[in-house]
Amino acid sequence: MDDFRYASYAQEVIFSAGALTRLGEAPDRFGWNRLLLCTNRSRRANGQVDSLKSVLGDQLVEIFDRVQPHVQDIQVDEVLALAIEQNADAVIGMGGGSSIGMAKAVSYALSAAFPSNQPFIPVIAIPSTYAGSEMTAVYGITQAGETPPRKVTVRDAKIAPKLVIYDPLLTLDLPPGLTASTGINALAHCMEALYSRTRNPPSGAAAIRGIRHIGNALWRCYQDGNNVEARSEMLTGAHLAGLSLASVTMGLHHGLCHVLGGTANVPHGIANSIILPHAIRFNADVTAPQLVPAAEALGVSRKGISPIVAMEALAQKIFELVGEMNLPQRLRDAGAGLRESDLPALAQLAFQNGTVQNNPKPITQPAQIETLLRNAW
Repeated sequence: MDDFRYASYAQEVIFSAGALTRLGEAPDRFGWNRLLLCTNRSRRANGQVDSLKSVLGDQLVEIFDRVQPHVQDIQVDEVLALAIEQNADAVIGMGGGSSIGMAKAVSYALSAAFPSNQPFIPVIAIPSTYAGSEMTAVYGITQAGETPPRKVTVRDAKIAPKLVIYDPLLTLDLPPGLTASTGINALAHCMEALYSRTRNPPSGAAAIRGIRHIGNALWRCYQDGNNVEARSEMLTGAHLAGLSLASVTMGLHHGLCHVLGGTANVPHGIANSIILPHAIRFNADVTAPQLVPAAEALGVSRKGISPIVAMEALAQKIFELVGEMNLPQRLRDAGAGLRESDLPALAQLAFQNGTVQNNPKPITQPAQIETLLRNAW
């Protein structure tokens, strides 16, 4: 058996339809009486912010509902000022990965200002997509003032959310496109967890179980967003995907998606959907043994084929699923103003990315990444 080492985090997870109402228990149990909410306009428009206000009452002292994608550093400064002004003692991220990432970024900034072994302001995460940020001690922040803008990764045990509320009812109005793209993002978490250089048995077990749930539920959620049973299973898969990624390092796939998001403004779920098949192919000669169970969990038959051939079948299956869900399959269609002439510079940025350099297959020159990007173009 391979040696392994991993860290886990002190988190409480509540998962049930209607679990949002359970948040009302948190102030008394944890001593949080002044809570700040990070979210976006769509959560207010669909009534979820009002639902949260009715649960927390006067203990919800501030709402920031303008979170932009990719956690912009300028906005972090703005929310940090609000947290200090309101003397917040916990910060809530409700919505997708950017809202939860914003909550983590504010917690991290305050912890840096007031060093201790515990977070100065703990994070409460209420996901309404399948992005998985709620289970990890990592967030990405975009340095908007740099030319070009650059998304960097921050990892610190103190920013892992202390309380995670999973309520499948909050995902019923998730549009088909976001259902599909964040669902593929969750699938990508599982894939990278399985072949990570720091993979471990608990992470691998969560990843395989997560892939099975995602494979069973994602298409059904895309076809019928009001299917509570499918939404519950998909959210379970997303939880396991986030859990699988929480104790391992990421590699080329997610590092490249961060570059595409922070620099080229490609939505994170779209970047995942386009890049995942190509990352599987790129890594296949090194990672096929780890990904064979993933292929089997998604229904790829192993009968009479080698692990490498199974990887091609896995990549093609995901590529076809992305197309069936009407997501862009190529970078040229990502809708972010990306040009083919941008690919060499993006490859150079990705080569300098620490996450990319954690890839299990060594990346020794930017040309390797540029070839992948051109294949994805």
